Amino acid sequence: MLARLKSDWAAIVGTEFAGSTWPEALGRSSTLKLRVAPAKALEIQHRAPLLIERVNLFFGREAVTRLALVQGPLPLPSAPRESPRPLAAGETVALDSRLAEIDDPQLRQALGRLGRAVIASER
Repeated sequence: MLARLKSDWAAIVGTEFAGSTWPEALGRSSTLKLRVAPAKALEIQHRAPLLIERVNLFFGREAVTRLALVQGPLPLPSAPRESPRPLAAGETVALDSRLAEIDDPQLRQALGRLGRAVIASER
């Protein structure tokens, strides 16, 4: 049941609550342990009956009778990364000339990757 809660959490509670809560565990006593963003904990505490109602409506029975709120960071998926822009020819030449002085090939390669990422992220 917890796996279904996690996979359908946004559909169950709505986007308003899904962005600040995450179901962690469901105990035998029908207590749902809910991780909550610290800034939203008080609001979630006051709206707990609504969340319980939505979860129970989703399952079609009384699956949850109370919430146990735990404040902390949410395990939300990270935002998709943008692909770095390709470096211009002049940028590549400048970076390669700076890296030419480094003797260790692994260090030179690692610094090259870092340099390309930094240069590509500059606007």
